[in-house]
Amino acid sequence: MWFANFFVAASATMILPFLSLYIETFGDFSADYVQRWSGFVFGITFLTAFIFSPFWGRFGDKYGYKKILLVTGFGISLSILLMGFVTSVSELFVLRLFMGAVTGFIPTSLALISAQTPKEIAGKTLGTLQMGTVSGGLLGPLIGGAMADTFGFHYTFFITSIIIALATILVLFGVKEVRKEKGKDKTEYTRKEVLSHIFHNPILLSVMFISLIIQAANFSIQPLLALYVSELSSAGNLAFLAGLAFSATGFGNMLATRHWGKLGDRIGHERVILILLLLAGIMFIPQAFVSNLWQLVIFRFLFGISVGGLIPCMTAYIRQVAPLAIQGEVLGYNVSFRYLGNVIGPTMGGILSGFFGISTVFIITSVLFFLSAIILWVSLNRADEKVKVHVDA
Repeated sequence: MWFANFFVAASATMILPFLSLYIETFGDFSADYVQRWSGFVFGITFLTAFIFSPFWGRFGDKYGYKKILLVTGFGISLSILLMGFVTSVSELFVLRLFMGAVTGFIPTSLALISAQTPKEIAGKTLGTLQMGTVSGGLLGPLIGGAMADTFGFHYTFFITSIIIALATILVLFGVKEVRKEKGKDKTEYTRKEVLSHIFHNPILLSVMFISLIIQAANFSIQPLLALYVSELSSAGNLAFLAGLAFSATGFGNMLATRHWGKLGDRIGHERVILILLLLAGIMFIPQAFVSNLWQLVIFRFLFGISVGGLIPCMTAYIRQVAPLAIQGEVLGYNVSFRYLGNVIGPTMGGILSGFFGISTVFIITSVLFFLSAIILWVSLNRADEKVKVHVDA
């Protein structure tokens, strides 16, 4: 699953660097038109993924996660293959919409590994799996840009599609799913019961909200990073320098994610999440006041270390508190919150930077991290008080 996630994450991000350039090949469009439709085409995938993720999780709980991995893997491969044949922006938009509907491979892989991992080492194991996803996402844009320059847009789509198909075939023959018996636990839950379970667990609901904040934070600054780098550096290779600043977060994430998961196994995943939220908020503030590019890269790296353990720790926590029969669906809702953050982040960043400047985006994002930490801290205290009252009674 590590290798499959690496290739899927890399392939899925290969096309992002040249998406706007690909749109320009469809006709003689104005710069405003290309920028607007690049945003639509980019965002529609996350919007439809936000809607469909819980359904894939529910189907996985019922029929097995491996089947969902095969459906979503080949679905992504097919959608990217067809993107190489489109002749208009509307056709590309529809295929990106379809791709969002089948974008459930990586979250389903988390559910699969989570369900078959002992709770005592879930954080470390999921952190290791997350390393594959992060490293693939880091290398994907670099590989995609190089392939587009070498082979052209159309062949890049074909090659990307083939790589995802091979990763899915790797799952077909290389992964054996052992479905655990539900035991005495209830085996069937309605969607209403699943939502009730989430809303009646304050810590779990806080974790869902935090998932949104993390993605919104990452994506709020992503479209603006090249502009911010241009303010800090007068060098000509701005695209490379912006990529370096953005990749620094991923490298920090990749180095730390397994260690944070391991610490969560020892002291409790909810406590590690609280620590990381505070650290992430602290590391975001200096990015608003840097005067040199190297300073930005360092703080982006430290921020990556801070957020590196959030996703595996959140997944491991859900693994602990959600009944086995609904873990996939609950993880699906968690992923939906993350995809919603992918949509909200760029919008929020663009509006704030337009009115108040790019530095403000860092400050507001930092405040959101601290707000998330406060919400989680209050939820933890309430949970402890309930336990104490129950023990006293």
